[in-house]
Amino acid sequence: MTTATAEHSLTNATRVAGPPKRPSWIRRRWSTVFTLALLAIVLIGYVIGPMIATARRSVSQDKAVILGFSFKAWGDFFANPTQSSAIGGSIVLSILSVIVAGVLGTAVAILLTRWEFPGRRVCQVLALLPIALPPLMGVWSFKLLFGVGGRIPYAMQEWFALDQKDFWLEGLAGVLVVHAMTMYPYFYLTVSAALANADASLEEAAESMGAGRFRVWTRVTLPLLTPALVAGSLITFMSAMSSYTAPLLFQYTDVMTQQIVIAKTNGDMRLASIISTTLAIISIVFLAIIRSYEQRKVYRTQSKGGGKRRSTVTSTPAKVVLFLIAVPTTIFLVLPILMIFVLSITAKGGWLQSVFPTGYTLEWWAQLFTGGFDFWRPVTNSLIMSVLAVGGAVLLGAGAAYVMSRMQFRGKLALDIAIMLPWALPGTVVAINLITAFASPSPFAAGQVLVGTFAILPLAYFVRFNPLIFRSTFASLSQLDPNLEDAARSLGASWWYAFRKVVLPLISRGIMAGALLAFVDGVGEFVASVLIYTPDWIPLSIAVNNANYQGNIGTGSVYGMIQVILVLIVLIITKRMESKSDTITPTM
Repeated sequence: MTTATAEHSLTNATRVAGPPKRPSWIRRRWSTVFTLALLAIVLIGYVIGPMIATARRSVSQDKAVILGFSFKAWGDFFANPTQSSAIGGSIVLSILSVIVAGVLGTAVAILLTRWEFPGRRVCQVLALLPIALPPLMGVWSFKLLFGVGGRIPYAMQEWFALDQKDFWLEGLAGVLVVHAMTMYPYFYLTVSAALANADASLEEAAESMGAGRFRVWTRVTLPLLTPALVAGSLITFMSAMSSYTAPLLFQYTDVMTQQIVIAKTNGDMRLASIISTTLAIISIVFLAIIRSYEQRKVYRTQSKGGGKRRSTVTSTPAKVVLFLIAVPTTIFLVLPILMIFVLSITAKGGWLQSVFPTGYTLEWWAQLFTGGFDFWRPVTNSLIMSVLAVGGAVLLGAGAAYVMSRMQFRGKLALDIAIMLPWALPGTVVAINLITAFASPSPFAAGQVLVGTFAILPLAYFVRFNPLIFRSTFASLSQLDPNLEDAARSLGASWWYAFRKVVLPLISRGIMAGALLAFVDGVGEFVASVLIYTPDWIPLSIAVNNANYQGNIGTGSVYGMIQVILVLIVLIITKRMESKSDTITPTM
């Protein structure tokens, strides 16, 4: 090349390059600082600050108001056998709930993700329906099915002359069945997303080196699922710790949430604050232990390749076996929803001493057309509030997950714990914290009072369900090697372009899984809503509770089925989006 040609090329290169841009690390650092600052404001204003106020109340000298300092009540608390039993009972219940829900959810995820067989897609949708169960109606349907005097034990007596008492589920066993069938989706969603994103070449390489299927699963596949299993374990453990309705209806009194309600009913807010603080500490310790275990190793793939293709079952006997396993299992998991549907078409007093209802009616469903706006208002209210809360949680939760997984800074574990803290607290505690913080003008509410306004409920949903999106997205990012993004950057892509074209498509399943859980829980949230809702903005869960309280089980069941239908629509849309994303390869 001649000197003139080289100079000409250099001139063109300079002209094409244009003015120098700010270094990418500056742009990246500012985006990180902005995300962390926004996260800090949310945590301080809506989580940590109110929680500190609750802890402060726990050392008050007076049981009703905050007055002075005294740790005597703490000593009395730990010396009380009832409280010690509640602490032990809550821990045992939570650990067992993680085990039973983890085994069930992981097994269902593997079955419906790794094999192609007739009816698989239908089973995938139906397997997620239990997360749509309304809190009160859902647990009540479990009790009507499996509890004392339940329809299934009654059927065993009527059809097979067996003593129905032998089939009654009550106490710890009953609560575990409820938790297993309502919390397994936490594992199912995260594990399904992890299986879809896992690098198939790793398993193929292990098989080519002579490893059997069992060794491949135990040494390759399951370790890659660790972030997903950790996410499911955290969410399930904290959900079980804050569970109230199931222990109440199945008469398992050794739980801390019931002690909180009893203390509040007796006007002892100091004791309620002590129990709430203890519950939060237990959840924080569990979170620290499980995160420490997760960080012992790195569980990442080093390619952008998608998950292993589903094995198409060609053998007729194998198809029949998989069908006979998947379909009855799925039907069993949706039995509580079927129970709610039957209640919605059962005439008043038409199901007393019989296996099946003796009287049917469409009177309750007719309210869809005759009830007017008053009937539909709780539905539209819940939709509006849930969409607002989920939208904010997706932006903050996914952004926080990206920063936490990609950046190294001091206090990272403490920040992780603070983000998950709202999910560790019972809904009643979150509601009381928000009432305490926003019953008067606050700088975190632009100087306004939020209690008694529309904004308080979406804020409670946002605070409570942000950890779901954060943890689900973090699990997906933990599987993704940062070198993929760095490779895109080294080829000239901007940070935003690399994130949008490389990172986002690979973590979209995790984000959608968390958003789905948050939306479903928002539509059906009851424990916090019952304390802070306003008459003008009654959510769907309160409408269900009011109808049942007034003896209108049919109306409450119709509202419950509306919630199920809404979630079913969201599930179908999500599955269509996932099927489209399966055909899209991240591109530069």
